[in-house]
Amino acid sequence: MKKSICTIIVLICSVLIISGCAQDKSNELVVGMELAYPPFETKDEYGNPAGVSVDFAKAFGEYAGRPVRIENISWDGLIPALQTGKVDMVVSSMTIKEERLEKVDFSKPYAKSLLALLVNSRSDVGKAEDLDQAGKVVAVKTGSTGQIYAEKNLAKAKIIPFPDESACVTEVSQGKADAFIYDQLTIYRNNKKNPDTTKAVFIPFQGVEYWGVGVKKGNQELLDQINAFIDEFYAQNGFDAITEKYLKEEKEAFDRNGFEWFFSDLHK
Repeated sequence: MKKSICTIIVLICSVLIISGCAQDKSNELVVGMELAYPPFETKDEYGNPAGVSVDFAKAFGEYAGRPVRIENISWDGLIPALQTGKVDMVVSSMTIKEERLEKVDFSKPYAKSLLALLVNSRSDVGKAEDLDQAGKVVAVKTGSTGQIYAEKNLAKAKIIPFPDESACVTEVSQGKADAFIYDQLTIYRNNKKNPDTTKAVFIPFQGVEYWGVGVKKGNQELLDQINAFIDEFYAQNGFDAITEKYLKEEKEAFDRNGFEWFFSDLHK
């Protein structure tokens, strides 16, 4: 009899444990990002998601009381992942654009970025307008705002899309492309890595690009929660702590050169 009671208790506990796991799973917040843009979206030495966006997403998970799982998805697959429900939200340094707003909803801006050029050191390009002529080759990352800028402003140049940033940098370093258009931080970092073969050219008089958190169309409840969190995160100086952790050197360089910082003048 005692054995039967013990068996029943064990079975009940097992059911409760399984039920609890299922509940945790159903409450899980799945966040899509392309882990190929350090230090915003990348992997640590053990292959785990790491970086600015990962810390930001996990902070939101704590705020919302939901466990966070990061899904590493290629850039061109992020919006489809939202549309099909594979992920609940996208935090991947994604610019809020009209064409994207037709497919998904975005939170209020949590960061901003400007474009710059990584130019081959032997090229005569000194400003963006120098690229707008026949014979010039411009490397862009497929689907990026750099590609949008190039197609709109550099119609005379040959524009070649590549699936990732490293391929674009290689094209410029090897002299196969005159320039690569991407965000200022990426250009700054790759110029530092390749000082003999590249130079950085910053583009003045351009519109600021704002980054937002993407959610599936119509998911207003999650969107409202994210917007409230962004305000609170700024109020508690969350991005100051993240800057100190991941971007201290870059922040100092941006300040010296008078460049606008990712998290400045937002949500004051």
